[in-house]
Amino acid sequence: MKESQQTGPRQQNKISVATPNVAETVEAIFGCKWSLRILELIRRGVSRPGAIQQALEGLTPRVQNYYFRRMMSLGVLEKTIFPEVPPRVEYRLTAFGLRFVPILDCIQELQRKLEEDGLEGTDDRANSSSDRPVKT
Repeated sequence: MKESQQTGPRQQNKISVATPNVAETVEAIFGCKWSLRILELIRRGVSRPGAIQQALEGLTPRVQNYYFRRMMSLGVLEKTIFPEVPPRVEYRLTAFGLRFVPILDCIQELQRKLEEDGLEGTDDRANSSSDRPVKT
């Protein structure tokens, strides 16, 4: 990873990553309860770690930092550190992150529709004896 620094009154440190692996990103983001919630807050404009932690009951700083680092390594988030006293840190979606979040929208919409329809994840085909192999 390399850091690029901009000069000027609002100096920012940004970390860039290689082309993201979409399948790995989907697996990592959907594999935990915090990633989805953190991304949703960032999409709504909550970009500072303290505000995110306050909005998510039960999220510890250690766990939060782990998921920030994980999503940055996947290329979904970028971290900006402002040279102020005290230092101000903000997280934003990267260009890839902005292209990735519609996948989250589709999953949330599917969940909403399933809840409206009252489906509980049961699949009649899974219980059908005609789909099972016959032992001889």
